[in-house]
Amino acid sequence: MKKAIEEKLREIAERENIKILYAAESGSRAWGFASPDSDYDVRFLYMRPRDAYLRLEKFRDVIEEPLVGELDVSGWDIPKALRLLHSSNPTLFEWANSPIVYQAAPEWEWVREEMDGYFSCRAGLGHYLNMAQNNIRHHLHTPSVKWKKYFYALRPLLACRWILENSTPPPVPFEKLVKAQLPAELLPVVETLVAAKKRAGEKAEGPRIPELDRYLEEELRHVREKADGLPPAPKKDWEGLDALYLSLLDVRP
Repeated sequence: MKKAIEEKLREIAERENIKILYAAESGSRAWGFASPDSDYDVRFLYMRPRDAYLRLEKFRDVIEEPLVGELDVSGWDIPKALRLLHSSNPTLFEWANSPIVYQAAPEWEWVREEMDGYFSCRAGLGHYLNMAQNNIRHHLHTPSVKWKKYFYALRPLLACRWILENSTPPPVPFEKLVKAQLPAELLPVVETLVAAKKRAGEKAEGPRIPELDRYLEEELRHVREKADGLPPAPKKDWEGLDALYLSLLDVRP
């Protein structure tokens, strides 16, 4: 599949006349609990030719490919990505920290070096807390639940705890978050669930797990209280990102 993904990225780059700075896996395959029928969620950052950024006419700053089979591919133009970095967009940090990287141009390192300085604990907590709340509220109150919904609630809460303890972007692999943050008594429960999901399809479901339900509700309350007590994030200036953007334009024909 890696070959097919790399070929697809080459095709997009040629068709759109762009340079792909970075491309990586996102979602369940990056997290490490993909089912056999999980999509490949490929995300990339790109640059158009320099002159495109000197035009007044607006153009789309995203590329979204039609879903073909299990391949889901989309990307952001670098000005969009840098603006989102300024506001500490958690999705961008997830892409950048993915353990599965398909492409990385030398200039990507310039972007990567700037990123951690723009991470906001408050923005990260807000993102992951909302994700956990929504999944618990909408998907974990029926007698039978889709297994993947447990992960979509648990992983964000573990990410919240990581942020509260480390003030850094949480690691992308679920296994690292589990080892660092999950209470030891829940490890066998979660390991069994991971193994079951990896064997089953995306729609597989089963009865609710009471001990996991209790932990999720308690952790949700704990994280919510901590998030409410966080001070506002200090405002970041644009100077560093402006300089980075100009450097990227300087080397783009």
